[in-house]
Amino acid sequence: MKRQRVIAWGALVIVFAAVAGVLATTGRTTKGGDNEVPVAVVQRGDLDLKVITTGELRASHSVALIAPSVAGGALQITRLLHTGTSVKKGDIVFEFDPAEQRYKLEQSRSELLQAEQEILKARADADVLAAQDKVALLKARFALRRAELEVQKNELVSVIDAKKNELSLKQAKDSLVKLQQDLESHTASGRATILLAQEKKNKATLAMDQAQQNIEKMLVAAPMDGLVSIEKNGGLDEMMWPGMSMPDYRAGDQVRSGSSIAQVIDPSQMELASRIGEQDGDNVKVGQSAEVDFDALPDQTFHGTVRTISSMSTRQFWESNMGGKFDITIQLLNEDLHLRPGLTAQVVVPGDKKKNVLYVSRQALFMKDGKRLVYLKRGPGFEQHEVKILCENESRAAIEGLKVNDKVALLDPTAPRKSGSGATPDITGVTR
Repeated sequence: MKRQRVIAWGALVIVFAAVAGVLATTGRTTKGGDNEVPVAVVQRGDLDLKVITTGELRASHSVALIAPSVAGGALQITRLLHTGTSVKKGDIVFEFDPAEQRYKLEQSRSELLQAEQEILKARADADVLAAQDKVALLKARFALRRAELEVQKNELVSVIDAKKNELSLKQAKDSLVKLQQDLESHTASGRATILLAQEKKNKATLAMDQAQQNIEKMLVAAPMDGLVSIEKNGGLDEMMWPGMSMPDYRAGDQVRSGSSIAQVIDPSQMELASRIGEQDGDNVKVGQSAEVDFDALPDQTFHGTVRTISSMSTRQFWESNMGGKFDITIQLLNEDLHLRPGLTAQVVVPGDKKKNVLYVSRQALFMKDGKRLVYLKRGPGFEQHEVKILCENESRAAIEGLKVNDKVALLDPTAPRKSGSGATPDITGVTR
C-alpha cells in the first residue's frame, strides 16, 4: 500500500513538470526583469506615413553614341565635348584621329591606279596577240590551199612526190586546227587577264569607298537635340569591378570599336530610379507627388510624381538580412541643365497621415508562425499577444489589439542573450 502511494505521488510530480514545460515552450508568459528587456509604450496619436529613400537620376529617353566599327586597332579621341553641353541634332559630339583611315584611302587609290594600268596593258597585249594570231591564221589557210593544189597534181608526178604532197596537205590541216585552238586559248587568256585586272580595280574602288566612309565615321554627331553625358572609361579591356572609380572619357584616350563613349539625353524626360522597402509598399501610389534633393545641387529642391511601381519586390544578394524592396521611378517636373544621369538624390514621398491611431515602435513587432505579434508586459514577465497591423512607416506601426500605455518588449524575451552586454540604448517611448 505504501509502495503504491509513492508511485502515485511520483506520477503527479511528473505531470506537473510536463505542464510547466509546455507553458514555457509556448511562450505564453516569459519572465524578464525590467533591467534585462527594454520595452516600448503603446501610444495614441497621429502617424505620418511619409516615405524617405534615395535614388539615382537616369534619362528615360537617351541615345548612346559609340565608337565606329572600323578594321584596325584602337581609335584615338581627338576632340570631345564636356558633360552637360547642350547640342542640336547634327552637332559633332566627338571625333577620332582619321590618320590611319586616310593612309588606307591613299593606299587604295594607288592600288586603283595600278589596276587601271594593268587593265590597259592587258587589253593592249590581247590586241597585239589577236593581230598576230590573225596573221598566222591567214598564213595557215594559204599554206593549206597551196597544199590542196599540189595534191591535185598527184596524177602527173611520181609516186614519191604524190606521197609528199599528201603529207604536206595533212600537215597544213593539222597546223590550221592547232592555230585555231591557240587562237581560242589566247582569246580566253586575254579576257581572263583583263577580268582579273578589273577585279583588282573593283577591290581597290571598294577599299577606297570604305576608307572614305570610315573617315566620315570619325566624326560622331548628335542624333537629336539634348545634353551630352560622357561615359566612364573602362580601358581597352573594359574590365570594371564593383567599387572601382573610373574617369570619364577625354581627348587623347584610346578606345575600341563599338565602345560607348557618350549619350545624348533628353532633359525633358529625366526620371529618378529608387527602391522602397516592403513596409512602404502600401504608402506609395502611382501619381503621388515627391520632393527630390540632389546631393550635387543642395540649394534647389525638385518636384516630381511617382511614375511606376514594380509589382514584385526583389532583394539583392548583399541584402540577405533585409526584406525585399520595390523598384519605383519618379518623373521630374523641373528641367535644369545641371541634371545629368548618375546624380544621386534624397527622395521624400509625402504620404497620408493617420489620425488618432494606436501606434508602437516597429522594433516591438515580431513574426512567428506567420503571425505578427508583440510581447506584452504582464507582471514580472511577458506574454505573446497577436496584433493587427493597420499601416506602418520606417519606425512605427499603427496597430489594433492593444491599449494605450501597454508595454511591449523591444527584444524577443525568449531569445538567448549574453549577460553583461551593457546598458540598453535610450529609445523614445521606451521604458526600462
